[in-house]
Amino acid sequence: MTVQLYARDVGSGTPLVLVHAFPLSSAMWLAQREGLASRFRVITPDLRGFGGSVLGDDEPSVDTMADDLARMFRNLGVRRAVVGGLSMGGYVAMALCRRHPELVLGLVLAATRASADTGPVRETRLRQAERLERDRSPRVLVDEVLPGLVGPTTYRQRALIYGRVRGLVQATPPLAAAWAQRAMAARPDAFDTLRGLRAPALVMIGDEDALATEDEARAMADALPNAELLVIPRAGHLCAVEQPDLFNQAVAEFAAALARTAR
Repeated sequence: MTVQLYARDVGSGTPLVLVHAFPLSSAMWLAQREGLASRFRVITPDLRGFGGSVLGDDEPSVDTMADDLARMFRNLGVRRAVVGGLSMGGYVAMALCRRHPELVLGLVLAATRASADTGPVRETRLRQAERLERDRSPRVLVDEVLPGLVGPTTYRQRALIYGRVRGLVQATPPLAAAWAQRAMAARPDAFDTLRGLRAPALVMIGDEDALATEDEARAMADALPNAELLVIPRAGHLCAVEQPDLFNQAVAEFAAALARTAR
């Protein structure tokens, strides 16, 4: 089944496609749409099953998610874009680089990793997927995933942001979350893709991230032929939501430099 992704599309200029984290939707990019649309065309899709996009009946796969994105590029008339992904969005962005490298002007990888899941992580994903399908409720995500999404500083000092993230997790469609967990559990190692990438890259990690580590971020930056690494202070896994000004500034500088060289 061909799935047409719902996407928010604001601003003009160099296209910037931002792919959301699990188990959220494009709603997580509110501060990026508000902060970057004056300089860039900011496109924030909902991956299949999340937000305004239907799930379809394909087998779970990050490759399918990447192909959905490529189809969205064509539908929106976007030839090339700076593609950014946070967490699950990073896995999809790396799959897009492998399957459709001609679409990627630059790559932003935030709070993600290029290695495949370890056995225990894969088992946790599959267990959660089964429970999501059985309960038809996001309760397991609220109990097990939400606590790792923001850092201690956000938890203590940014109650509004934590509340918003909690609300987004509670609104997650259970079957979409189960599909995505199975897709992530089956994804391959992406280091070969990164080593072969011609486009420049920016790798970001929050210094309080409990789900992805600075070592994993550094390994991606080292594998990429042309990459810089930025550690965002006082931010956990959702660094773009927790420290939007710092995230936006870094992405804007990266994308503006690419736009100049692409002319």
